[in-house]
Amino acid sequence: MTLLLIVYRSLRQHAFSTLVTAGCLALAGGLLMTVWMVKAQAQKSFLQTTTAFDAVLGARGSKLQLVLNAIFHLEASPGNLSWQDYEFIRRHPAVKVAIPIAVGDNLRGYRIVGTIPELFTEVEYAPGRHYDVLPGGRLFAEGAREAVVGSFAAARLGLAVGDDFHPFHGLSYDPSAQHAEMFRVVGILAPTGTPLDRVVLIPIRGVQTMSGHDPRAATDISAVLIKLRASTAGFMLDVLINKQGNRLTFAYPVADILVNLFSKISWFDKVLALVAYLVAVVAAASVLASIYNSMNARKRDIAILRALGARRRVVFGAVVAESACIGVMGAVGGYAVYLGLYAAVSGIIRSQTGVVLSLWAVHPVLAWAPAGLVVLCAIGGVIPALKAYRLQVAENLAPLS
Repeated sequence: MTLLLIVYRSLRQHAFSTLVTAGCLALAGGLLMTVWMVKAQAQKSFLQTTTAFDAVLGARGSKLQLVLNAIFHLEASPGNLSWQDYEFIRRHPAVKVAIPIAVGDNLRGYRIVGTIPELFTEVEYAPGRHYDVLPGGRLFAEGAREAVVGSFAAARLGLAVGDDFHPFHGLSYDPSAQHAEMFRVVGILAPTGTPLDRVVLIPIRGVQTMSGHDPRAATDISAVLIKLRASTAGFMLDVLINKQGNRLTFAYPVADILVNLFSKISWFDKVLALVAYLVAVVAAASVLASIYNSMNARKRDIAILRALGARRRVVFGAVVAESACIGVMGAVGGYAVYLGLYAAVSGIIRSQTGVVLSLWAVHPVLAWAPAGLVVLCAIGGVIPALKAYRLQVAENLAPLS
């Protein structure tokens, strides 16, 4: 109890410097946990999103661009395919499901994706889970001017079943590029945590025949999303299309293409983590400096404690415990910083990609990062604790003049 009382009074006496140091520690811990969790959860969520499809067929170009455009609805389309290309891949014995998509229009910034009803009936975006609409809605009819709107896009656009809208030409919103055609919302997609949450789905013919589009491309498509019957078939199609041809691109396997993307940008995560480590070290050093510099002002207090019977190890332990308590305060604050930063980053990722990061996901970094801060601060308190341990009682009991 004496030890705890000493620590408490010391922390209260130096409240300002304690709070500032704890704040620096909280920032370091929160940043480190956020960087680690965003990296781990983003990679996990992006790779899970690709489980619905094994490969993407598109125009000749970058495989990464093709995957980002066709599955995540980012980037621009590398080019168009003919309907015959779709029929070729759909009828290939190695292909289980082939879903054509056509893009090139938007609804106030949210992409419009033309596709076929089989996307809802034949594709599982997660094991045992199909894309479906919320109660009160239905799927669009093939060839009709109807739309199913992703849950996130519907919320941001303020759309509900029965609403009408005019599409806009291009991937970026331009109020002057409105199409004449009007589509009616017949369903809102149930939340899936995938990029489809932020797009507007219409029949593929609605995109192909929309006014303002090149009539010569009335049967063109942007890409084909493919589910294979066996993984070995992907390598065969890779050789057939990529190695022996020069007109199309077969992006396979999708997961490996994304892993390559994450490996290319891993340097950014390392830089942020390094910054967090440096902030933590500086904050721990500030704990050492703050307590060490206050030793001169504490000499008489420590001498009185010693004269009243406090042992050297009690004084040593009090100083180390004070440093550790500052670390604990920083660790607790670090969780608050982490939750705020992670929620903000998750919201940005969801709005830009449709991929949802779990706020309550568990990872070892959430334990070892705060614990590391406490240990680092406790170590930082050892030097001033040694100074207090060696303090000469008689020399410091003289009354202050």
